[in-house]
Amino acid sequence: MPTILIVDDEEDMRTMIAEMLTLEGFQSISASDGLECLEVAKKAKPDLIVLDLMMPGKDGISVCKDLRAHKSTKRTPILMLTALSSKETTIKGLEVGADDYMTKPFSQEEFVLRIRSILRRTLSGEGSSDFKVGPFHLDKNNLRLDISGEEVDLTSTEFKLLLSLIENPGQPRERGDLLNQVWGYSNLSQTRTLDTHIKRLRAKLGEYGSCIETVRSVGYQFNEFAELSSAGSD
Repeated sequence: MPTILIVDDEEDMRTMIAEMLTLEGFQSISASDGLECLEVAKKAKPDLIVLDLMMPGKDGISVCKDLRAHKSTKRTPILMLTALSSKETTIKGLEVGADDYMTKPFSQEEFVLRIRSILRRTLSGEGSSDFKVGPFHLDKNNLRLDISGEEVDLTSTEFKLLLSLIENPGQPRERGDLLNQVWGYSNLSQTRTLDTHIKRLRAKLGEYGSCIETVRSVGYQFNEFAELSSAGSD
């Protein structure tokens, strides 16, 4: 039974989310602020963290950065909650490592769907766990990427996104298909999530980031033998 850490400074919100999760068969633990979140996450090693953005003292952006910087939590999936709907706030949360976000208020059905979709991305794959192409070596079971023998630190969502692209080299992938396969979205309303993750993924791939090409009016594709230039980094 997956354990989910709920981080919010409002007790009523923590209680409401805990009740939602209990009804759906999840276990939950909670923290009332950013500092407590870091302590609990390191000790309990939850399967997923639901993190409020606006908290006194240490806000969700700072907490997310700290979680991604610590060895024991750097790959723990994070669903960020925000009462703010501005594009800038959303992108900032995704840029520091959140896997997904939701704007308050939200429905129980949508919340649970997001939780299940994120958790599916962290489950071990079936069959062969290794996938190799060029200098890329992807271990599906451990969600690990090595390039020329050096590990690249990816979140579970970044790994799933790269895998979706690299398994179909040279084939344009529509935005809608990627959003559905990686995040479970059924429409194009969350394109900023995809674009921000592509930007982060390119940065982490370094000189190989240009292998992920933007296909205008369509989406993205992985070019196995792309020239290492900035042509595909717009």
